Amino acid sequence: MAEGAGPDVWQDPGAVAPALVRLVSAGVEDSLERFSDLALLAAGKVNVISLEAVEARFGARWALRQDQVYDFANRVLERGVGDRGFVMRVSPTDFFIVQPDLGRVAGQAACLRYLREVLNHFLGESGMAGVGVRQVTKITGGRLEAAAIDERALSEAAAEGDDLDIATAPSPPSAPAKTTVDKWTPFVAADGRQIRVTATLEPVYELKAFKRIGFRMIRRVIVVRTDEELSPQQVATLSTADLLRVDLATIARGVDRLRAESASEQQLSLIVPVSFTSLSSVKGRAEFVKQLAEAGTLVRLGVICEVSDVDGVPASALLAVTSLLRPFALLVVGSITNTVPAAIVRLEGAGLQALAFECPVGLGDAEFIGWATMAIHAAKRVARSVMVYRAASAKRAGILASLGASHASVISE
Repeated sequence: MAEGAGPDVWQDPGAVAPALVRLVSAGVEDSLERFSDLALLAAGKVNVISLEAVEARFGARWALRQDQVYDFANRVLERGVGDRGFVMRVSPTDFFIVQPDLGRVAGQAACLRYLREVLNHFLGESGMAGVGVRQVTKITGGRLEAAAIDERALSEAAAEGDDLDIATAPSPPSAPAKTTVDKWTPFVAADGRQIRVTATLEPVYELKAFKRIGFRMIRRVIVVRTDEELSPQQVATLSTADLLRVDLATIARGVDRLRAESASEQQLSLIVPVSFTSLSSVKGRAEFVKQLAEAGTLVRLGVICEVSDVDGVPASALLAVTSLLRPFALLVVGSITNTVPAAIVRLEGAGLQALAFECPVGLGDAEFIGWATMAIHAAKRVARSVMVYRAASAKRAGILASLGASHASVISE
């Protein structure tokens, strides 16, 4: 059953058969067939978890929120299952999970834990988790047959150690160690200059309710000897290794600032900048994700990753990077400097969930409205959300909202 083809519900195929039937979306059947081995299924190593409880609670809002739900669920499953198993969303509400290294109790207990985390995050409670986990018993064509699990019996078996593999179930990751800022800044660049990096935090607001969602990091890259601040164009010309150090120093400094800002109140989110160049290398991604994990422990909803230097990058190259980054971030945003509509729309298909850019300075009201209308209209073709930074007043932020921008920051001229 293809997504959007109608309601996708657990159907009882007959009063005698205890199994339930789940129809899967078109195009995923071939991926599932390789897991149809009867021994694998009988061992309870293949399960599905359902997000129908979230869909039901959201009602008409599901269509607007489902991408956010999918992103969060993917991050939970990526963290829990990792490279030890296989995860795929197979319908609008179902995730198919294979954990070959875990026994039945361990695997299903892990699935319960994953689903509870998702339900708690979006609903504030997880009482429906038990009916949302099912053991797959048969895979055939475009459907799965699955049996309900006994949540109470599963908990008792785990407590009594009936399944020895329970000890190997994934455990929540420990909190990352506190970043040592001096590890990244200052440093000697490839051209011999000593560079230091600072970061400040600027509030960002959701425009519909004008409610603060958290902060964005703003970095300054400074030559120590002359106290000269490098422009974004000059920063972009640094070597790949130097640019990575700048990115890592920025997030380290920003996290340090956030700790001070959030001493009495945990922020909803944090917008972290990183260059496309740094993310293009395996080493760069690995280093950055470590820092991203630390930042994520300090906010309530997750970290928003803002990728800079995307102007002129082919959409296919961006998509390869954003796809790898999405499991670790609440949103992946493209930060652009060229707001000419023709340049913006070239980013279609890049996998960006939002676009961000700054307001030009010195524009009169009429010029500002003309610029914002063209830029926001083009950006909405590429991404669902549009973040416009450094509006000169709350009045201009209101204009941005009326034109379709979703978020903004405000400064005084």
